[in-house]
Amino acid sequence: MTQNAFEVIGSPHQDRAGRVRELRELGFGWADLDEEPYWVDHLVVMDGGVYEELEQASSKLWHIFDKAARFVKGRRDLYEMIGIPQVLWESLDTLPLEPEGLISRYARFDWAVSGTGEIKLLELNSDTPTGYAEAAAATPWMCEQYGIRSANGGMAARIREAWSAWQPDAAACVAFGSHQEDTGTVELLMRHSGLSGVRGVDVLDLWVDDGVLKDKNGEEIRRLFALYPKEWMGIDDGGDALAYALEKERLTLFNSPHAVIMQSKGLQALIWGLYELQLVFEPEELETIGRHMLPTYNKALFDGSFVSKPMFGREGGAVSLFDDSGQLEHVDRDGYDTGRFFPMVYQKRAELAKIQLETGEYHLLTGMFVLNGVPCGLLGRAGGPITGNTSHFVAIGVK
Repeated sequence: MTQNAFEVIGSPHQDRAGRVRELRELGFGWADLDEEPYWVDHLVVMDGGVYEELEQASSKLWHIFDKAARFVKGRRDLYEMIGIPQVLWESLDTLPLEPEGLISRYARFDWAVSGTGEIKLLELNSDTPTGYAEAAAATPWMCEQYGIRSANGGMAARIREAWSAWQPDAAACVAFGSHQEDTGTVELLMRHSGLSGVRGVDVLDLWVDDGVLKDKNGEEIRRLFALYPKEWMGIDDGGDALAYALEKERLTLFNSPHAVIMQSKGLQALIWGLYELQLVFEPEELETIGRHMLPTYNKALFDGSFVSKPMFGREGGAVSLFDDSGQLEHVDRDGYDTGRFFPMVYQKRAELAKIQLETGEYHLLTGMFVLNGVPCGLLGRAGGPITGNTSHFVAIGVK
């Protein structure tokens, strides 16, 4: 382990407004949200050796998650165990799997990297990760200004590869055109795809007519990229109709429906259980699981500190931290609580590095994008012990 896995350099410029405008031109238009600074004008620099280990761990665990998802496919007892809504089961059973390593072509690992460089996986968002513009547009811009290497320069090329394979007719998010972050993410992905003719649409304007997905003008959509969590098909009105369109193969959705298997935090509990039983995985894969994953279970089986969180949830919603004596220490009340819809998992707590910024001390969450099967982009989030939707974006470069 290194003595200092991270170093903070630089200080906020006086002309923040001008820098925010420049970032907007690059495709990152929400550096300030609700008149509050979301982007922090510092650069975090990661030790090069720590980055190499993180990149290798991401590559190895990516294939482990892929292998586990293939193990789950077709086993409805496991679908239920990892919390996948029943409305998706038929599609998961009948639709073909994508090639190895490509069940999801747009994903992000979230890592706990300690101040001394210990690397532990918190979760995988294999379906609808945000933070793309922060990582692909703002981070290289920040690194260039300080003469620091960026690990994110290949992100746009990987998106071009993925979208070239997908060839979507349309790209969607909820409140497209009005939700600043999701709309901007979709628009930058469309720009980086290099494809012409892909139209942006609002998920709430879409409807299904006898298994055919149509936009608000009644035009058919056969191939759709959607920044819309697939697990919500089990809750939202119209989820059954959308699932029917998938089952009848009148609609192809990107990421593929099987990405929801990898998305479930319940899959981490399954992988850990298989690790403990020494099943399914090869010796090298077992070593990676033991080194970089955290003990995760469907029940709270810990003597010491642990975390509880829903199998499907984002932005820290319904996450609770328990101390060494098993007492509740901290709970996130800012993110949307999905615990009433999905089962919970319980995971050993891991240490996040602490960084000192001009506005105070923060815990640093380290994201690693995996695009078209390749780990290729760092995302920094600075916040409290639980990284929720009130955290800040801070760019990460590599020493």
